[in-house]
Amino acid sequence: MALSAEQRVQKAHIWLMNEPKYCLYSGLFMTGTTAVLDDGCPTAYTDGFNTRYGRAFVETLKDEELRGLILHENLHKAFRHLTTWLDLYKQDKRLANMACDFVINLMIHDSDPDGKDVRLPEGGCLDERYRGMDAGAVFRMLQTFGDGRGGKNGSGSGDDGAETQEGGGLDEHGWDEAQEMSTKEREEISNQIDQALRQGALLAGKMKGGMPREITELLETKVDWREVLRDFITTFCAEREMSTYRRPNRRWIDRDVYLPSVIGESMGRLVVAIDTSGSIDEEVIGNFLSQVREICKTVVPEGIDLIYWDTSVCQHEVYDRDAFESLLTSTKPAGGGGTSPQCVSDYIRAKKLEPEAIVMLTDGYVDNWGTHWTAPILWGVTTKNKQSNVGLTVFIGD
Repeated sequence: MALSAEQRVQKAHIWLMNEPKYCLYSGLFMTGTTAVLDDGCPTAYTDGFNTRYGRAFVETLKDEELRGLILHENLHKAFRHLTTWLDLYKQDKRLANMACDFVINLMIHDSDPDGKDVRLPEGGCLDERYRGMDAGAVFRMLQTFGDGRGGKNGSGSGDDGAETQEGGGLDEHGWDEAQEMSTKEREEISNQIDQALRQGALLAGKMKGGMPREITELLETKVDWREVLRDFITTFCAEREMSTYRRPNRRWIDRDVYLPSVIGESMGRLVVAIDTSGSIDEEVIGNFLSQVREICKTVVPEGIDLIYWDTSVCQHEVYDRDAFESLLTSTKPAGGGGTSPQCVSDYIRAKKLEPEAIVMLTDGYVDNWGTHWTAPILWGVTTKNKQSNVGLTVFIGD
């Protein structure tokens, strides 16, 4: 029996949440409300918090197109498009719609250029000319087309020539609803979205999915590396209950929906690996280790494996629970050569270490970020704009 539109939307959400490339957006799917409408929604709609999908439109889409549509709506939420760019809407609704769509559609296209698993539905605004721009810059460029048209062929169409919606772009945007929100409501929604993205970033780190540059920059302006470090260690090294797909939730199996069950899991070990190639001074190392120690005194993982490295592992110190307090006074950093994170990954596997999580401190000047990491990984990088392609990256600065 064919799935209903509601079931297909739910199935697409679950698929995206299970994929390393897209699990970053898991929390966004949970913010606001999601509904399928019979009337009043030709394609899809968001007011920046809630999402709506037209039943008839959903039924025309292939699975990969529905996933693309869901990402499209939730990226509008991620960038707070409908509150950030209200001034553009007041100038020209059509161009404002298109400008926002051009920005996020490039991100969706880049995530799966072949469109095998995720693809934009026909009619989406997609144009390489707008790469690296925000909606404001795209809007100003669109204004140079005197007839208010965009797209590669200059006809207000998508990449394949299909006509866009009357309001410009693939979907509809609830500008009026966003405009009616109070300042307090906007702040609350923005905070919820910010928290959803940060939690999603932790999940992406666990699933080794990485983060698009645009999302990294979106979070960077507010991020406090100490809080990110605390959240990361707490998430992966504290005694907790965790969800697992190894044991599917039986309540949902008969509906052909696979959700994780919850099992108990004891505390694990933490690997902290510090780059001692010469560019990170003792003050930075001391500040970083001080934060790790204080967090672990609260979280109390089974133990810490403290590793110093450059092109190879130069020192491995082991701290059990009763030795966390002495970490700063007893540690002896070693190294001073080049910088090769792969040596840490190789060492962990060679020594059969089984950490719950890995925290790396480095300047980020590396040829590559290593492969075959065996646990979720957080990179604390002391150089701005250095971004790992695996795990979660946070700038270590004041």
